[in-house]
Amino acid sequence: MTQNEFFSSHLAGTPVIAILRGFAPTEALVLATKAWDSGISLVEVPIQDESGREALSVVASRAQELGRPIGAGTVLTPSDVEFAASVGCSFTVAPGFNESVCRRASELSLFHLPGVATATEVAEAQALGLRWQKAFPASELGIGWMTAMQGPFPEVKFVATGGIDASNATHFLDGGALAVGVGSAFTEPGLLKAIAVYERKTHS
Repeated sequence: MTQNEFFSSHLAGTPVIAILRGFAPTEALVLATKAWDSGISLVEVPIQDESGREALSVVASRAQELGRPIGAGTVLTPSDVEFAASVGCSFTVAPGFNESVCRRASELSLFHLPGVATATEVAEAQALGLRWQKAFPASELGIGWMTAMQGPFPEVKFVATGGIDASNATHFLDGGALAVGVGSAFTEPGLLKAIAVYERKTHS
């Protein structure tokens, strides 16, 4: 399976990646379960500190029991990728583009979602075969950025991440993003309801 196939298949139903940042292991597990039960296929636990690594380990263990993919976020170095692989992650997510991180993820058979904010980064990630990319920080880049990128990079699929909530998620989807990454806002009743209504409209 390619990176494109992995993210396309898991984001086809509900185009949301739940990002569980800053939660204790027990809280992260509760929220991951809520995300899965609500129809969100991809859950990411950032590993910016030791607490995050502990939370990822707990959630990853449960994900394996359920046969669900789990991802490590805020992956900055090849060693972060190695940690993600060691606890059973299926994918990794980075805030920026780092070729060594991308290559290490590929070597360990992890599907990597690189962060991009410039045309150069988009092009370099695409050259490595990474068609799904994380537009970050989306609230700062704006919807216009994603629309503009569609011209020179029609095959790239963006996950808008950073400042996404129920009030603007569908606006980014309308603006060219094929999915959104959200933190605790995914528990807001309005978010998934808005996306469900959006999907009915776009698929009718």
